[in-house]
Amino acid sequence: MVFILGVNFPERNLLKKSLETFFGVGGNTSGRLMARFNIHPTCRVGELANKQVLDLTAVLSDMKIENDLRREVLNDIKRMKETGTYRGRRHALGLPIKTPVKLNRMERRL
Repeated sequence: MVFILGVNFPERNLLKKSLETFFGVGGNTSGRLMARFNIHPTCRVGELANKQVLDLTAVLSDMKIENDLRREVLNDIKRMKETGTYRGRRHALGLPIKTPVKLNRMERRL
């Protein structure tokens, strides 16, 4: 088990998939992080050296991920609702935000 940012990852997991489990880190970001530290895309978590684990942890702790990012997104939505923007009203009504016409043609709710 490898410990990164408070999460234990099994040694057999791919590093790219393990990094993507963090909220705010997708495929592109995890690929860039791995390229930054010269880690092969098919590297497993157990194959990392301690220095690489520490470097990844340091970079991830500086990024805005997990609860910080969730809080920022919720604050942005709250601000849009308070100002009464179109997107804020769509959020408040529980309707699609960016593609309302296309998605409202069909019955979506069961």
